[in-house]
Amino acid sequence: PELCAVFHCRGCWTVLGDSLQLCAPEPPRLGFLACFKVTSDVIWEDSLLIGLEEPLLGCAYNALSCRSCGLSVGFILHSAASDMAYLRGLFCFFKDRILCYLLENQMVIEASKVDFPAVTLKK
Repeated sequence: PELCAVFHCRGCWTVLGDSLQLCAPEPPRLGFLACFKVTSDVIWEDSLLIGLEEPLLGCAYNALSCRSCGLSVGFILHSAASDMAYLRGLFCFFKDRILCYLLENQMVIEASKVDFPAVTLKK
């Protein structure tokens, strides 16, 4: 991988996942990263929520939070319009709720400032 990073909760620095599980970095307007797997420190509510604002408007999802501090860090999408359907069942982290520890240069940086290599599940 060109860019290896560990994803941390912005609130308490708990490890939530890593870029090896990254499968769908999204354009800046959406503001989240999608992963195949996360650590056991990511928990989700059993009840489904319905998005009332963009980009989740009309989508059904489970909220993800950090087990250590309770910060809402993302969602698991269950139903969506066709343009986001490829994200169903993936763990999506809000970029503004996580920090990235970059392994190569041992730096911590906001996820919104990191450009991960293009990966796509749309096909």
